[in-house]
Amino acid sequence: MTLLPYGRNAPLLALAQALYSTSLMITVTLAGLVGAQLAPSPALSTLPLALMMIGNIAVAGPVSLLMQRFGRRAGFTLGGGAAALGGIVCAYAVVWGSFALFCAGTALVGVFQAASMYFRLAAADGVAPERRGGAVSMVLTGGILAALIAPTLTLWTKDWWAPIPFAGSFLALSVLGLATLVPVAVLAEHRGPGGGTGGGGRPMGVIVRQPIFIAAAANVAVGQGVMILVMHATPLAMVGCGLTVGDAAGVIQWHVLGMYVPSFLTGRIINRTGAAPVAALGAAVLAASATVSAWDQSLPFFQAGLVLLGIGWNFMYVAGTTMLTQSHTAEERGRVQGMAEMAVAATGAVASFASGGLISQIGWTAVNVGMVPLLALAIAATLWHLTQSARLKAA
Repeated sequence: MTLLPYGRNAPLLALAQALYSTSLMITVTLAGLVGAQLAPSPALSTLPLALMMIGNIAVAGPVSLLMQRFGRRAGFTLGGGAAALGGIVCAYAVVWGSFALFCAGTALVGVFQAASMYFRLAAADGVAPERRGGAVSMVLTGGILAALIAPTLTLWTKDWWAPIPFAGSFLALSVLGLATLVPVAVLAEHRGPGGGTGGGGRPMGVIVRQPIFIAAAANVAVGQGVMILVMHATPLAMVGCGLTVGDAAGVIQWHVLGMYVPSFLTGRIINRTGAAPVAALGAAVLAASATVSAWDQSLPFFQAGLVLLGIGWNFMYVAGTTMLTQSHTAEERGRVQGMAEMAVAATGAVASFASGGLISQIGWTAVNVGMVPLLALAIAATLWHLTQSARLKAA
């Protein structure tokens, strides 16, 4: 095996993924706390996070078309620049106590999030179809480094601008955004046919009716939505069960490791068995997570349930992404990937907004049981894709 079995881009994008994931964890950890300090009403404390997600949804499609026309580096450079500017704006807003300016800063971080969601897809460019799963998986290993350093970095930088807390953490976010430009600058471009126009290829109606596209979109969107729904509700559920905020932070850290550590193996499994069986396995693991979490509300069950939640997400996300790269040609890439990422971002936003209300209205157990029908839909789409593929091969 060569030192770079998935090309030069995959390790560079794994580094960029680590930097992005660290910045995202800082934002998610602190935005609600800062919002509560600056917002004119407690009901608006999570608006900065909401605007980050809206920024993601708004630019996910245009960024994909930009990359199709001018190359991946252009889109990733835009994202890193938006993070650098957004971090400075957020820090300035914290210092001057401006809630509106803080919201504007987090919206810019949403642009960074939208661009960074294409790191894993860019790793599959120019890679043989049977090795794309491994390339996607390698990029996601960057999240392991983020899970290990983000909590410490957040605490270490929060008093950089003492006596004003948290401003320094957002300056660190700005530095992380600039740092992503380093690996991005040396990426090898794989433009492919139609790379200069972003057009051509089949009509979108034909593409989205393919079983492989439906299975890909179902697995990525359902996996992402279910994971966010349960993860965001977990701290509220744990505190409501008498556990501490420190317990919740520890469980979330183990969950994040569960999301990314399997990436060392997921790609290899996909290369051997195909993406669809791994996606179905991921849905089964998420169903097991729901069972464990609903069974008991003690700390060990929260820990086990959230680790399984991360592993199941990894399988569905990597496998779904691999199928997505196999559903379109190079000239169709910008339109298809942009549409898929907008759908994933929208699903994540709805899940995030719904998690607080659902946990308060129907409870922790019902939240976990309620995700099972969504998983059943994803499995059904995967089985349909497998059935149709078998028929085509037989024909």
